[in-house]
Amino acid sequence: MSDLPQKVTIKEEGPREGFQIEKGPIPTDRKVELIDALSETGLKYIQIVSFVNPRRVPGMADAEEVVKRYRRKPGVRYTALWLNEQGFRRARATERVDIDGSIILATSDPFSIKNQGADFEQYAIQQEKQMQLYVAEGVERIRGGVMTAFGCNYSGDIETAQVLKCVARLLDIAAHNKVSLSYIGLADTMGWATPASIKRVVGAVRERWPDLKIALHLHDTRGMGVANAYAGLEMGVTQYDACVAGLGGCPFAGNAGAAGNVCSEDLVFLCEEMGIETGVDLEKLIDCASLAEDIVGHPLPGSVKVGGALSKLRRAVQQAKAA
Repeated sequence: MSDLPQKVTIKEEGPREGFQIEKGPIPTDRKVELIDALSETGLKYIQIVSFVNPRRVPGMADAEEVVKRYRRKPGVRYTALWLNEQGFRRARATERVDIDGSIILATSDPFSIKNQGADFEQYAIQQEKQMQLYVAEGVERIRGGVMTAFGCNYSGDIETAQVLKCVARLLDIAAHNKVSLSYIGLADTMGWATPASIKRVVGAVRERWPDLKIALHLHDTRGMGVANAYAGLEMGVTQYDACVAGLGGCPFAGNAGAAGNVCSEDLVFLCEEMGIETGVDLEKLIDCASLAEDIVGHPLPGSVKVGGALSKLRRAVQQAKAA
């Protein structure tokens, strides 16, 4: 186990992963409103849309329009998700998306077929072609990702060896194309992870590839999101995906009930109270969480947006003492 990190990076995915799963349509103007508000919090990475088939993910049918309207803030990377060359071409054509390439695999064939329409071997071949496209197009930042890294509603418990197989294949694809992946993200796509499995899987990846940078993409389906993030911090993981107010979830995960991602402001609060730097203004982020809840029109699961930041309460106490 590593010492706790001094600083972490939080990649905000609420505008993308959050809005894609909402049942009712979200007006484009309101999506842009949340992106612009998040831009003022100190977050350096915001994933704003998916360029995917609108018939399968209707919440992202207005992706180009969202990208056209948001207000860029210097120092912030505005990224997007795509699953194939068509999506990549759409993103690049906007000229307003920061192109961070990715190659991804899933440990679970049933999920891979539902999500990408291909099993492991078929999708690995597609990812090889995706990597070749990135190289040909001069994409400099490319990451790897392993979905269903901790369990799957369709395949059950996932053996650690299967995660290692996915990581190894991703690294092989990168090496074959003379590319160094910026990091590998381990995704708890189905919300199966616990602190014990976080430590087991991260530990196994670290043992085999000691110099590989690892990120965590955590879901809070069973209330384990922040606990799993804490386990990641104990393992020295310094990069986390999160969604403001606990928005989000994978539309192909087959989860009933809450399936949102680990909540951004809850994670920032945890780090702040542990003396870990995030660069994020928690109070502004809480305001964004309230905004997100207003936009979707129903309660969202984040806790700190309700309880508030302790920094605000501490100021009130100090002011009362000074009066």
